[in-house]
Amino acid sequence: MNLPAWLSLRDTPYEEGEFTTLWTFALATYGVGDMVTTIALMEFVPRLTEGNPLVAAAVGAFGQSGLVGLKLAAFLFCLVVSLLAAQDGDRLLYYGPPAGLAVTGAFTTVYNLRLLFG
Repeated sequence: MNLPAWLSLRDTPYEEGEFTTLWTFALATYGVGDMVTTIALMEFVPRLTEGNPLVAAAVGAFGQSGLVGLKLAAFLFCLVVSLLAAQDGDRLLYYGPPAGLAVTGAFTTVYNLRLLFG
């Protein structure tokens, strides 16, 4: 199966193993850690409210599915930006999205755990 050129790292200065590692870390912290701890807070600490107005609106309208959908949309947007940047050799936009998601995910996961158990 031939993928569109922008979905491949072929003919770019980047390696697939590095790409996989970066995005696995982003998925673990932002996609899993932050989402699981946010859902745990919503279920077990109902007196707390979501601080992010966009997330609060999505959860208010669609429940946990709104949270998951919003996180998935953000993750996929960042993934596309990174893949397109790889084609142009743009290091900032290649490394920035997974790094930003990973840092955001790690921070919010720790913060949520503090709220949950603190």
